[in-house]
Amino acid sequence: MLFEVRFRDGVQSGAVTLTFRRWKRHQVLAGNRYRTIVGRLAVDEVSVVDSAQITDAEAVRAGYPNAATLVADLRGTPDLPTYRVRFHLDDGPDERADLAASDRLGPDDVAAIAARLDRLDRASSHGPWTAQTLDLIRDHPARRAPDLAGMVGRERDPFKLDVRKLKNLGLTLSLPVGYELSPRGCAYLAARAAESG
Repeated sequence: MLFEVRFRDGVQSGAVTLTFRRWKRHQVLAGNRYRTIVGRLAVDEVSVVDSAQITDAEAVRAGYPNAATLVADLRGTPDLPTYRVRFHLDDGPDERADLAASDRLGPDDVAAIAARLDRLDRASSHGPWTAQTLDLIRDHPARRAPDLAGMVGRERDPFKLDVRKLKNLGLTLSLPVGYELSPRGCAYLAARAAESG
């Protein structure tokens, strides 16, 4: 979920707790947490609303002076559904950071990660991608996502979504530019190499 920097102070103070988006389908789920430029957010509720029914009070909670300004600022065409996302700033510990730092993997840990990656590969519409992507990030740390995607003939945005799935497993870290393997990701690849070697 992308935010502009101008909303950071409002989100961090707790004044901004809503956002409205035009999406073809919902991009976030209630109960999930998302890292954004304004902080780590916990999504409390996602619902489809009529943009004409957005109130001025809701607009203020979304960081706008009134509903008309908010609706005028919505990206996407008016025929797309408008989603109302209620969230709060989650300043607790980031479980992914703890997971990414855990590099002591036993055989059961390696098998569990391999099973999760296999499920991601099998669910993919473009074929197996996890091993290729981990190798790509290992071999090209801090490379721009469009460059990495181009190396394997993929579009940037779907590639970035896949990398986020690896990050959720604690295998990669996001850098100011590009990615790198986490300690857990390095340990996993080392363990798989030892198994096959």
